[in-house]
Amino acid sequence: MRSGSLADFSILLSLWFMMFAASSQTMIMTPLMPIVQAQFDVPPEYLGTLITAYAVMLGICALITGPLSDAVGRRRILMIGTGAMCGTLFLHSFVTDYLSLLLVRAVSGMAAGVLSGVAPAYIGDHFPSERRGWANGVVMTAIAFGQIVGIPAGTLLTDRYDFATAFIFFTIPMALSFVLVGTLTRQPAVARTRLTSLGSVVQNYANMFKAPATAAAVGAYCIMFTGIAFYVIYLVVWMKDTFGVSGDAVASLFVVSGIASVIVGPWAGRLSDRFGRKFMVAGACAGLFVLMSLTTTIMAEFWMAYPLFFTIMVLVSARMGPFQALLSEIVPAQRRGSLMSLSIATGQLAMGICSAAAGIVYIELGYFFSSALGGTGMLAMGYLVWRYIPETRGVSRR
Repeated sequence: MRSGSLADFSILLSLWFMMFAASSQTMIMTPLMPIVQAQFDVPPEYLGTLITAYAVMLGICALITGPLSDAVGRRRILMIGTGAMCGTLFLHSFVTDYLSLLLVRAVSGMAAGVLSGVAPAYIGDHFPSERRGWANGVVMTAIAFGQIVGIPAGTLLTDRYDFATAFIFFTIPMALSFVLVGTLTRQPAVARTRLTSLGSVVQNYANMFKAPATAAAVGAYCIMFTGIAFYVIYLVVWMKDTFGVSGDAVASLFVVSGIASVIVGPWAGRLSDRFGRKFMVAGACAGLFVLMSLTTTIMAEFWMAYPLFFTIMVLVSARMGPFQALLSEIVPAQRRGSLMSLSIATGQLAMGICSAAAGIVYIELGYFFSSALGGTGMLAMGYLVWRYIPETRGVSRR
């Protein structure tokens, strides 16, 4: 199917709005952490549990819905997930204390688990191998727009109104995704699997851990999210403790770093379609290791955060689209949803565990150790991809 067709545009637009809302409502928890701490009187070491509840429930639900998407088709799962996410985002308006927020974030994680893995799997179903990197790169720009528009808008809405306003705002693009999926998209005609029993699902997952490529894919996601947990969760808290920065300054930092993603995402995807995925993923991970590990050394003053995080997001964007395309091609179509969901589920479960541990590391050892652990995770991820996952450029598994 040629680039720019109505089917291509409909799918990318639907997935773009879904990714924008889903990523924004996740990322905004980082700049809102100080507000949550003050408004709900949460001890700083407990802040990471909000991420833990979300990530653990996401991982559990993803393990269930991945095989379902292989059997019933991605479109149905997208309809269920986008509808559920709209409802859970609205539930934030009923939060009154730490425990109710913890519960709502857990429920939001369940809705996100339904959606996890669906976007790259749908792209793998619809687009041929030579265009999957580009398509993933286009959809991943939604995360960047979340940084440029979603996070600043949500932060300003929270400052002007209340905590729930930002999450209610994100129901708008999620509802648009729900409508677009229901009216414009179709399920690609690819092979589907048959779900005969729970045992067959468990066996399918077990087989993925036995094969070196799929085991490495799961491990790479797991280590990536582990690194993200240690690096990101207390980043804004550290910057406010160290530099006394305002919410506007934090929002502007997200804008600058998001611009890098918008510029690099599709470009990186196209390059990976032409020259290969592995080199870009491993090279970006090596660069992230250096910059993340040296964050506290480089950021002697707050203004240095702008070029630092611009460069970090260039590398993240150079890695993410090619990595999604790489994973969508190492298994046949009827197991694509299971692999993507298993990878994301184990990654989120690892992130959930490490999110709770991140508070202890930050309080007891300081952010230098947090950032060093984050950078080490990126290096380990790059090694696994380079060593164990085969290059898939030009390989079609429809």
